[in-house]
Order: sequence, then C-alpha cells, then structure tokens
Amino acid sequence: MKVLLKNKLKKIKYIFLDVDGVLTDGKIIVGSNDTEYKNFDVKDGVGIYIAQNMGINFAILSGRYSKVIELRARELKIDIVYQDLKKKIDAYEEIKNKFAIKDEEICFIGDDLIDIPVMKKCGFSVAPKDACDEIKQIADYVCKKKGGEGCVREFIDILLKAKGLWQKSISWYINRENKNI
Repeated sequence: MKVLLKNKLKKIKYIFLDVDGVLTDGKIIVGSNDTEYKNFDVKDGVGIYIAQNMGINFAILSGRYSKVIELRARELKIDIVYQDLKKKIDAYEEIKNKFAIKDEEICFIGDDLIDIPVMKKCGFSVAPKDACDEIKQIADYVCKKKGGEGCVREFIDILLKAKGLWQKSISWYINRENKNI
C-alpha cells in the first residue's frame, strides 16, 4: 500500500458503515408476512468485533430504516445508528460534533450515490468491489470483495495492519473468552 494511504489509515479511529450493499449484498427480501430479511457476512461481524477491541469505533449510516439493522447493530455492539437518512452528511456532521471527531479520523465505507458527500469529506473512503462507478472513482480503496461478502472485514484487516495492530489483534482473538458474534 502506498505510504500516503498508509499514513491516512494510521489516523483512523472510527469506521462509519452503510448497510445495504456494504454489510449486505444489497438485496432486500420481504416475506409474505411483511418480515424483512437481509444477509450479513459473519466475517464482517468478526472483523468489527476484533477492531472494536483494538480501539476502533463504529457507526451505521443507512438511507433506509429496517428493524433488521437495529438487531444486527445491537448484536455487534454498535451504538451509533442512524437510519432513514436522506442526507448522510447531516448525520456524519452530527456524530463528528457530538464525539469531537476530526474528518481525518473517520473512514466511511459506502457503495452508492447517497454516500458521495460523506466519502468526499471523511479521512479515508472505501468502496466494495460492486459499488457504483461514481463511488469507486472517489474511493481511496476499492475492495476485492463485494458488499455482503466480507468487504468490511477485508478493509478492517488492512486497517489493523497499517496501524501495527494485526499481530496483537490475532493474539487477542485467539486468547479471548468465547463469545457469539
């Protein structure tokens, strides 16, 4: 990885995540009983769990509202969750101000047009392999994996390595108490 990008990664303390197309494959399944289903990749969950224990914080910024997002966020212990957003940049600014975070300390992972303003403002932007072209053109890093297929974990591994936390995170994970994630 280029030195400039590695230096940007070292400053990251927060990862803000889109959901549909990032944590999921973007497909929304609605059952006949109006129950909504989404597919999440367990590798992303493990990566989030490890990163949290290495001092990285997470937030979710979703354009849609879904009870499923609330459930997954609770399971992953992500307390900062904004849903049904028309402008993600407003939530981004609110979180920054509330927690006194600088742009350079935030990574955002997004996949579609609604994510452009945040991706242009944050310190490091990431796109899944199957993001729209406009997102991939402005992303600092385009994942080899698609949304919902481990792209978040792919980036977390890169981030932990850039911050010099990779071996510590492996050791911690192997020796931790067993917990479901």
